Amino acid sequence: MPPVPAAVVFVADVARVAAFYRDVFGMALLEGDAGYAVLSRDGFQLTVHALQGEPRPLGGVREDAYLKVCFPVKSIDEARAAAARAGGEIWPADRAWEASSRGFRACDGRDPEGNVFQVREAL
Repeated sequence: MPPVPAAVVFVADVARVAAFYRDVFGMALLEGDAGYAVLSRDGFQLTVHALQGEPRPLGGVREDAYLKVCFPVKSIDEARAAAARAGGEIWPADRAWEASSRGFRACDGRDPEGNVFQVREAL
């Protein structure tokens, strides 16, 4: 099988963060153990990997990242509610923005460990 588009997020609590992405974005668990989990949806894989050692402090709440994974959703509002139930958050509706030339509305959020992601719904 050829490789598929993928991203890796490094976390302290693999089970909690993997459950967040599974529950909020409907990703299927392909494999994993205490040190990692591979989730998949629509030809994209997300590996949630345990941090090795102590991460360098980032100093406060993050609102941006060097790499941001973007997930398509049917509804930003529904994703916002699911994220809150799963221990994360998606910014309030007034912080969403529209990319009309690319056909989507977007809003950023954070998983339970503060990793920033983006959700996109079709216009």
